[in-house]
Amino acid sequence: MSKLTGKTAVITGGGSGIGLATARRFVAEGAYVYLFGRRQAALDAAVADLGANARGIQGDISRLEDLDRLYATVKAEKGSIDVLFANAGVGDLAPLGTVTPDQFDRTFGINVKGTFFTVQKALPLLKPGSSIILTGSTVGVMGTPAMSVYSASKAAVRNLARSWAQDLRGTGIRVNVLSPGLTQTDTVMDLLSEESLAALVAGTPLGRMGDPAETAGVAAFLASDDSAFMTGSEVFVDGGTAQV
Repeated sequence: MSKLTGKTAVITGGGSGIGLATARRFVAEGAYVYLFGRRQAALDAAVADLGANARGIQGDISRLEDLDRLYATVKAEKGSIDVLFANAGVGDLAPLGTVTPDQFDRTFGINVKGTFFTVQKALPLLKPGSSIILTGSTVGVMGTPAMSVYSASKAAVRNLARSWAQDLRGTGIRVNVLSPGLTQTDTVMDLLSEESLAALVAGTPLGRMGDPAETAGVAAFLASDDSAFMTGSEVFVDGGTAQV
């Protein structure tokens, strides 16, 4: 595997779950990876796992000064970015009648505002032909109980990609959305009850949860020149959940 040899990648939310699995795949494909996340201990563990071709930087995508610090480090050390995986996000289970303003602001502040400025502030470092990948979700195109705020934030991310594909005309920079379905991460396992998980698995045509490594494989495709004629697209890795 060497589709990303010599490339520099930045992954937000890279300390665990899909972000870490993708970092592992990118390193295996030859990339040098910067992991950006809020939890220093998780970043340290991830870098210890990934080896010399990974570097962890602690920060929060909703804090613009943290993003400035991230990109200043990347510029000083590598000069440019080939792949940006804007993966960081949060979500709560909260029915319509229980959502608080703080929950709403936190979700949109990270998932939408944070994603927006993660990409905007990276633009000066992105090479012609580079790839931006945004993490969406099946819930961005489905009605999902107790997830209206999270779902709306992911629908917004989907439209950002459509609009940015137009804004980036002439630059050679591509932007696509990677939308996982039910995936076996610590966040999902902590958020959902056994009964909820069983019901969601039963509603998945492939009849199981996804593995983060499976999503990472599609991220590697979107990061590489194999997807060179794709921009503004959404790719689902969901076992068919949102497709049938």
